[in-house]
Amino acid sequence: MRIVLTNGKVITPLRVIENASVIVKDGMIEEILVGEYGDEHSFERVIDVKGQYISPGFIDLHTHGGGGHDFMDGTLEAILEGAKAHMRFGTTSILPTSLTSNMEDLFRTLDFIKESKGTKGIPNILGIHLEGPYFSMQQKGAQDPKHIKDPEEEAYTKIINYSDDIVRWTIAPELPGALKMGRELRKRGIVCSIGHSNAIYEEVVTAFENGYNLMTHFYSGMSMVKRVNSYRYAGVVESGYLIDDMYLEIIADGKHLPESLLKLIYKTKGADKICLVTDSMRAAGCPEGESILGNLTSGQKVIVEEGVAKLLDRSAFAGSVATADRLVRTMIQLAEVPLVDAIKMISLTPAKVMQIDHKKGSITPGKDADIIVFDDNINVQMVMVQGDIALDQIN
Repeated sequence: MRIVLTNGKVITPLRVIENASVIVKDGMIEEILVGEYGDEHSFERVIDVKGQYISPGFIDLHTHGGGGHDFMDGTLEAILEGAKAHMRFGTTSILPTSLTSNMEDLFRTLDFIKESKGTKGIPNILGIHLEGPYFSMQQKGAQDPKHIKDPEEEAYTKIINYSDDIVRWTIAPELPGALKMGRELRKRGIVCSIGHSNAIYEEVVTAFENGYNLMTHFYSGMSMVKRVNSYRYAGVVESGYLIDDMYLEIIADGKHLPESLLKLIYKTKGADKICLVTDSMRAAGCPEGESILGNLTSGQKVIVEEGVAKLLDRSAFAGSVATADRLVRTMIQLAEVPLVDAIKMISLTPAKVMQIDHKKGSITPGKDADIIVFDDNINVQMVMVQGDIALDQIN
């Protein structure tokens, strides 16, 4: 089947191509053309995007849910509907993320992730991102402390062997056993990420040398410069800036990081080392009001207002409710990042981190047709996942 998206502005990793068309054949990107696209009778469908942007689909590497569902609610519906809620806002590939939990709940989630993969009408489910339980108690954030522990080879090997859908794991690398775990994960092709960590620079350098090449929700749940016996030590945050090849993920909802830090991160690291993530909880894509952080039965009540979830006493944030379109909009409007770079940070750079950039992350002939169309304000009008049109508000 051949489809042509015409009369658009095609976003590539290097530029915006005006008056362009994208030809899709059998779920793959076949060609980008400027001007005329040929005989319309050679296509099963011609879609006039009316001068809007044709962009690679967004890739969200860290989300706990959306549309009223948490990925650890313990049902297949939660996985499917939570992912689908994000698709409406341009996400074509998603990495559902766990919370620190008991083994039974984790294995149940792994079972449903496996069952959900390949489902039509939702984003590509790339696998699962395990966040915890191997964290620093000093940087635990909203994670349940009763499940936090040090890495034990027998335990994490059991988890890895249970499912081949584990593609990323967030760990505090300063913990005993974490370096050995990092080496084992990288050997198996699992991305090792630093998060909820109280490490100092020297420990982060060693972690990088042992397979850790990404930082989870940069600035949140990680150490900064501190004094120990009168001496100052750089923390995880400073290490993220100093190690050139370290990737950073940022929650660009305009709440977790202010304008100044968004600009600093972009100025220092650039679009090739930054991944925009929602790190959203179940209230993403829902009206503001009361919600639940974490599992429906064991989670805590929170209030969603002013575009972010907060504890009921308003003393702290309780999670992001961002969708991918908002991340791009924030980087452009608040951090003053060029459109091409903002899109790269939520498409090609995440694809490179997950080592899937040979098939996803950019509008390039030969790659999967994960394509979205949006207007000047990043309002998503069409979503195509591997050539299948899942959302069409253009016609």
